[in-house]
Amino acid sequence: MKKLAKQAVEPQMVSEHIHASSTVIILQILSLNGGNYDVRATRRGTFAWYDDDSVWVKKDGRPGTKTALRRHGLVAPLLLSSSTVKIFDMLFVVCAIAALLTGAFATPLAVHRVVHEKRSWPAPNQGDRVDPESIVPIRIGLKQNNLENGHEWLMDVSHPSSKNYGKHLSAAEVHDLFAPAEETVASVREWLLLAGIDASSIVHYENKGWLAVDIPAWQAEDLLSAEYYEHESKDGIRISCGEYSLPAHISMHVDYIKPGIKMSSPLKKRVVKRSSLLNFRGTSPPARGNPNWAPSWQMPPAARGLPPDLQNCGDIDLSFQHYAPYVPSGTGPKVISVDGGTAPVAAKSARNGGESDIDIFLAYSIVYPQSVTVYQVDDIPNSSGETGKAGFLNTFLDSVDGSYCNYTAFGITGDSPKIDAVYPDKKFKNGFKGALECGKYNLTRVVSISYGESEADLPKRYVERQCNEFMKLGLQGHSIFVASGDYGVASFPGSNNNAEGCLSAKGMNGTIYNPDYPSGCPYITTVGATRLYPNQTVNDLESAMQVNLTAFNLMTGSGPTSPPYDFFATGGGFSNLFAPPSYQAEQVASYLTNFGPDVPSYVANSTGTNYGEDGGLYNRAGRGYPDVSANGAYLLTYNNLTQLTFFGTSLSSPIFGSIITLLNEERTAAGKGPVGFVNPTLYAHPEVLNDIVNGSNPNCGTSGFKTAKGWDPVTGLGTPNYPAMSKLFNSLP
Repeated sequence: MKKLAKQAVEPQMVSEHIHASSTVIILQILSLNGGNYDVRATRRGTFAWYDDDSVWVKKDGRPGTKTALRRHGLVAPLLLSSSTVKIFDMLFVVCAIAALLTGAFATPLAVHRVVHEKRSWPAPNQGDRVDPESIVPIRIGLKQNNLENGHEWLMDVSHPSSKNYGKHLSAAEVHDLFAPAEETVASVREWLLLAGIDASSIVHYENKGWLAVDIPAWQAEDLLSAEYYEHESKDGIRISCGEYSLPAHISMHVDYIKPGIKMSSPLKKRVVKRSSLLNFRGTSPPARGNPNWAPSWQMPPAARGLPPDLQNCGDIDLSFQHYAPYVPSGTGPKVISVDGGTAPVAAKSARNGGESDIDIFLAYSIVYPQSVTVYQVDDIPNSSGETGKAGFLNTFLDSVDGSYCNYTAFGITGDSPKIDAVYPDKKFKNGFKGALECGKYNLTRVVSISYGESEADLPKRYVERQCNEFMKLGLQGHSIFVASGDYGVASFPGSNNNAEGCLSAKGMNGTIYNPDYPSGCPYITTVGATRLYPNQTVNDLESAMQVNLTAFNLMTGSGPTSPPYDFFATGGGFSNLFAPPSYQAEQVASYLTNFGPDVPSYVANSTGTNYGEDGGLYNRAGRGYPDVSANGAYLLTYNNLTQLTFFGTSLSSPIFGSIITLLNEERTAAGKGPVGFVNPTLYAHPEVLNDIVNGSNPNCGTSGFKTAKGWDPVTGLGTPNYPAMSKLFNSLP
């Protein structure tokens, strides 16, 4: 236990009788100002500890005998026999100044307990107190080390002016950087040992972020000064407490404990019989740019004899044949099934919407002969939205970084069962019955994500923890790209109970801009979309993607035609949860000063929930997105053997990611490492991108934001100029 400065806390009364001729101690103690103090005195490795209602006697740091005291009152004389206490070099009484034989004494220390977490709302469906003998799985999330330095370290290996550019770290090095300090682990572990928990039962997990013990409920309540109750849920019994306390010197090392005010996962009761001596008690987000397709497709006769999953494999080959003949027929991606993800799907499946077809085709047409990997994440009940879980990306991140499965940050350890998919998925017949896959797969150098959702749909701490993981991946040299959204300054139609996907507040119905997630995470490169208008060629300047999809669908005879699709435009705006990172702060400030929209704004509060304050439509103090753009309109591919036209930033993201893959290939050939997180380099050298100065991203009853010279929240810094990018990145170490 960490040594603390003496505190002015005195017992109301302490009396003792010490028999010098033996090792018998008779104690009489009154509570210490309510009992919420740990008191310790030492002499040559001997400990006695008062923890609300008990004294532990220890020798040389080893667990001893626990002797019960009555909390908040007079304690009858207690006898510690020589067989229990053994031989002490010196005997002492808790909070007493006494000496035996040698006459020496140690000054006692009083450690104040503090409320670590307290629920501010009534717990739902609270039932009975947890059986004292029921085993409670206590998980102690330790304060992570150096989180505040993560951004600086990422800039150090990512900024072109840094002498450490490109010196990325291994996964093990990153884990060690952010692991709790040795002092944190030692302090919490010693606290558990002093509470009588056997050292062999304390588990320190691989990611070093938390300690775990399974102990009876009575011991957990004593340890945390808490009362655990059962709560009925549709998944089974969960447990939690209204509040819990920790010694102040331990609280500073702990992020949070579960079960605590956060309920446990569903539990099955497990009870142990105590030893009378030793245990004496005192939703799936929609895909970007849903395509239009001809419903009259008929399976070719030759395909009828193939397995269902292979009857549709001609789509990508047809696309190669017509638009990228240099890619051989039969070329296809490596498919990794994460937590029961299934791909490919049958031709007539409702899940065969063309998203994968167009993404795979676009990537191969640029990177071939390099390979493409598809991470097909989550079983059908979760990926289809049947489970109603709003979260995504966590199970993917679990699968490529085993430490993330139990990583503690921002008050959350591991996945969030109310938001994320839970495995084994026992509720659904076709659910994945295996355990959550942790660290099973390697991550490619470049990742493109064509999905997202409203930032307002996810808790801030959930988003911060996930974004922190992207920072760690950047330190390891990975480049993460994500589509910025397709409905201008709004989220997808129907989001947040608004037809257009806009936010509402008091007196403001569907007029507040709705930023996208994960676009707002500052450790991801967010990609917007551009387009060419009729009669334009690649030699002409592009414009921000803005398409009246309703009119297009009416013309082609298929696809949605409701009003929200009138504004199918590149997504962009300002996050309500993240501030502008250092690499873009100057550009964001310049845009708002010189080209900001003529509509009111607000400054988001610490939780990002005051949107609409003072009539404001967007957060002028938020991280701006997108960072860059690429073409995202009128792109062709085959789906169900039918040529289709696709739109959306879900096309732009794999295009830009593929460009970065080519740059990595060139650097590898030159004996250099991957480019990693590209944002700092691109913001420092915007000249390697084609600036887009025409267009806007309307929605929510306004024209949204407008493009401008330099960075803007419509197309970012612009589209890739490959020769210029190649020259720049190959000039870096």
